[in-house]
Amino acid sequence: MVGAPAVLTAPRAVALAALLGALAAWEAGAGSLPEAGTWTDVLVVSCLLIPAAFGAPWLLLPLAGARGLLPVGAAMVVLAALLSLAGLGALFNVAKLVALTLLGFWFLQLFEAVAWVALVALVIPWVDAISVWRGPTEYVVSEEPGIFERVSYSFRLPGEDGSANIGPPDILFFALFLATADRFGLRTRRTWAGMAGLLSLTVVVTVGLDVGGLPALPAVAIGFLLPNADLIWKAWRRDGLSL
Repeated sequence: MVGAPAVLTAPRAVALAALLGALAAWEAGAGSLPEAGTWTDVLVVSCLLIPAAFGAPWLLLPLAGARGLLPVGAAMVVLAALLSLAGLGALFNVAKLVALTLLGFWFLQLFEAVAWVALVALVIPWVDAISVWRGPTEYVVSEEPGIFERVSYSFRLPGEDGSANIGPPDILFFALFLATADRFGLRTRRTWAGMAGLLSLTVVVTVGLDVGGLPALPAVAIGFLLPNADLIWKAWRRDGLSL
């Protein structure tokens, strides 16, 4: 299937640079803003920071079919590590976002049928829920919080040292499912809106229930599956799980 050319147009590249710059500036300067209440923080994260951060995969989407994504993504991981060692935390944060997005795009290149991606989307919410409840994620978050904070993408809260965080798999699968929608002729815009919207809703529910955290991959998977259910079903019946 022919996809979009593996190149960013000038307006898209400028928009991406501006977005990443704004995300880095927020990460660096949000702590100096006046402290807001809990629900103001929720609104900032869910209505502003999540859509902004996941605007990066949208703007990078034309690169999803490019060759060499694995080495480029790995190079971005190395760059992120170097930025961390240099104490440039804000740039480290956005470098992780770009690296995980590119690796998610590369991961899609291992699939030749949308049915396989749909199967992954049906399985990973259960794996993530178990991991958050009684698995590796629960252990890392509760016993080694420094590791989670280091590898996750952070949404800095205004006027505070703390942040809301989302794990690397959530960004990687967001990019994978978004690129899937684009590559296989699904509803790309609705897919982005569904995934970003349900991630924002997850933040609201987490605070509303006063729990330490909820798995985010169910939101990403459902946000991909629901807007495309009829198209995925047709492709599944046509192609099955054969590569």
